[in-house]
Amino acid sequence: MSEKFPVRKLAIAAVTAAMYTALSYVAYTLNLAFAPVQFRLSEALTLLPFLFPETAWGLFVGCILTNLLSQYGAVDIVFGSLATLIAGLWTARCKSKWTAAIPPVVCNGLIVSAVIAYAEVGITEAFWASWGINALSVAASEAALCFIPGVLLVDALKRSGLSKRLGAHA
Repeated sequence: MSEKFPVRKLAIAAVTAAMYTALSYVAYTLNLAFAPVQFRLSEALTLLPFLFPETAWGLFVGCILTNLLSQYGAVDIVFGSLATLIAGLWTARCKSKWTAAIPPVVCNGLIVSAVIAYAEVGITEAFWASWGINALSVAASEAALCFIPGVLLVDALKRSGLSKRLGAHA
């Protein structure tokens, strides 16, 4: 019995990585995955650690696989993916679905916008202005995805009973 529990968590994290990657690749084909206004429907999945803490690692892997396509290169692969991991670990500690939507917005708004600003202007006098504009843009699109489909996803998983059957902690 004790061996099945870790396998279940690993499977949930792996399925999350696959779903995040697949949804992000769809956004990529629509030219919505990498830009100051990013609209990856996969970002709604960033609330999953609220129910299933192990999904933070699946989101991290999915983000790495997605960011391999990024025009921002290694900087985005490393820092964009770390933003997702930090947000996921923070989300897992949240007490409500509404507060669970905040970490992805903050982490992406601060970190991903810095990646974009660095790619746009480098470390120059214009960095901080570029970072500020990109922070507002990235955070706004992230908020739209986390607070609407993300919260609806959490609600749907709870209503369906699937979250309990899979061992959700919230």
